[in-house]
Amino acid sequence: MARQDEFTRPVIVLLGAIVVLLAVGALAAYSLWPQDAGGYANADDPTQVALGRRVYMEACASCHGENLEGQPDWRVRLENGRLPAPPHDATGHTWHHPDELLFGMTKIGIAAVAGLEGYETDMPAFEGVLPDAEIWAVLAYIKSTWPPAVSARQANMNQQYQQN
Repeated sequence: MARQDEFTRPVIVLLGAIVVLLAVGALAAYSLWPQDAGGYANADDPTQVALGRRVYMEACASCHGENLEGQPDWRVRLENGRLPAPPHDATGHTWHHPDELLFGMTKIGIAAVAGLEGYETDMPAFEGVLPDAEIWAVLAYIKSTWPPAVSARQANMNQQYQQN
């Protein structure tokens, strides 16, 4: 019997270590995975758009304007080298980006998404401030204001981005 215990104990310890390593690996993978990987901005969903409008007015309008008009001369750098807040209406460039990038820029910041170490902007990252669902809702609200031609171009861009 002592011979069997000598063999069983190391196997149990090894199996226990494997279970712990798998659990740690799963936790690490979860923490690196986007928390709302299945999120989306649906400009045709009145509930999501209404939530997005409310959150936009509370968190975004002070810089990007109550009517999504952005700050004046948004393409001209300020004295501090940063750019003013751009418009999110059809006159801006928001619709030139796929939803996933817009979500990422809003959640973790422009520099992090673009890989621009040291890039300075007045646009804060909203991770830990807004839940993912509210960020997607803001994007739905913004998209709901675009004319059909702009929406169609941005939808095409989303499709191309997802294929790559």
